[in-house]
Amino acid sequence: MTNPIWIQQYDPTGYWVISTAIAALPLVVLLGLLITGKANAWQSAWAGLITAAIVATTIFQMPLELAARATAVGAVFSLFRIIWLIAGAVFLYDIAVETGQFEVMKTSIAGLSGDRRIQAVLVAFSFGAFIEGAAGFGAPVAISAAFLVGLGFKPFQAAVLCLVANTAPVAWGGLGTPIRTLGAVTSLDVEAISAISGRILPPVSLIIPIWLVAMMSGTRGALGIAPALAVIGGVFAFVQWFWSNHVGFELVDIVSSLSSLLAAVILLKFWKPKHEWHFPDEPAQTIHAEKLPFSIVARAWAPFVILTVMVLIWGIPPVKKFFADHGDFRQPMPGLHKMVAKGESLSGRATPDPKKDLEDAFLDIVPASSTGTATMIAAVISGFYLGIKPRRLFVMFTQTIWRLKPAIAAILGMLCLGYVTKYAGMDAVLGLAMTRTGANFYPVFAALLGWLGVALTGSDTASNVLFGNLQVITAEKLGLNPLLMASANTTGGVMGKMIDAQSIVVAAAATGEHGQEGPILRAVMLHSIALALIVGAIVWIYAHVLPWVVAV
Repeated sequence: MTNPIWIQQYDPTGYWVISTAIAALPLVVLLGLLITGKANAWQSAWAGLITAAIVATTIFQMPLELAARATAVGAVFSLFRIIWLIAGAVFLYDIAVETGQFEVMKTSIAGLSGDRRIQAVLVAFSFGAFIEGAAGFGAPVAISAAFLVGLGFKPFQAAVLCLVANTAPVAWGGLGTPIRTLGAVTSLDVEAISAISGRILPPVSLIIPIWLVAMMSGTRGALGIAPALAVIGGVFAFVQWFWSNHVGFELVDIVSSLSSLLAAVILLKFWKPKHEWHFPDEPAQTIHAEKLPFSIVARAWAPFVILTVMVLIWGIPPVKKFFADHGDFRQPMPGLHKMVAKGESLSGRATPDPKKDLEDAFLDIVPASSTGTATMIAAVISGFYLGIKPRRLFVMFTQTIWRLKPAIAAILGMLCLGYVTKYAGMDAVLGLAMTRTGANFYPVFAALLGWLGVALTGSDTASNVLFGNLQVITAEKLGLNPLLMASANTTGGVMGKMIDAQSIVVAAAATGEHGQEGPILRAVMLHSIALALIVGAIVWIYAHVLPWVVAV
């Protein structure tokens, strides 16, 4: 006898306001504990998970066995997709520090520009966007934040800057995965979604470098390097638009980031800021550039070159498929896969369609194809290349894992929480609450809905799965452009990346700021909301003032 399919319900109390408030309880517990400092990250995460399980199995009447299986799926996903990746990235950073190569890297960057404002933009924005395009998930924040710390930035500041910077590129993510997924769940043309997203985000890509520098040194500080910001942000924005509209969606981030880095290198050969800006309390000896032989600089950068090559190789579709077929054990989760159906409010159908409305649930045991494996191999190769003996390398790895224990516990709790709320339909309840607006205001709320989805799930891809089809259904009901509203989900979602609990923990772990997750969240919250509203305003203009701009 097979188990009956459980259909999600989005208004269990009969009063949507009350149902929405109850569905938000796990998020309120998690973020409330973090922001108030009443608990650390892992305690907040597990408190939120327990709350989610209780609400799901009582108010939303989700069978207990389904909730347990959803928790297991989240735990496995977090282990192979997130924790393994972070461990590899931090391990690589530890190797570079152990061998003294980060000091050389710092000097080489100072040789390009000793100005801290330019360094922040190059590493957090351009280099971080490259890692986002190659790997996605937590890699950009983990790697670029650790990099900034190695350059002499304060850990807390590095975490905040990299969280804010990791926004504009996220819509395309690792090799276009969020866009590809959005096309699949909405049945819309993926190239059309990419094209419209490439018309929404370029203004934001131009703003982000300015925003980062203003956070560090104020508006006057940003004006002091206006040419650099115009070139770095402008080239990135132009290539982002051109590639997404005229070439394809898979390599948008990689090409945009490399173009902006190359443009910056060329500019800095002919232009320097009038006044080189440094931190007020920075010792003088840390800011003088020293000319180093190319061989020494190349050796220092080798770990990140190796990392880049390995991540790119792992991202090639045929390679990823080969590893998935020969080294992974991805299989449907018994008792959960195709056992949960979307309700009518989300699917648009009174009776669930077995082909479209049943939720997939896979155990992602992916030791081979995981980007974390590429990162870990890069770390090991780098260690051997830099002369570290195998025994010492093993000891360093165990020390890295031991130091990451609180972060690992927090990530496990947060990912499990996200999967419970997803399969219980509680995320959808929060999203549906935003759709109760008219056509005049919905374009703004469409972007905020994507923002909410990423804030809840930690992934633009997951947000597109969760709310993508809902955006299309609502757009059709309100007489709006479905392609624009679907694109608003993925472009608005990127601004939720900096406040999702997973990213906060990754940033804290990569910079050694354990226990500072709450202050980091408070530091980026207003930036997240402000930038999400900017995206919403752009979408609103395209919907009601300049609809021809998004005609495809």
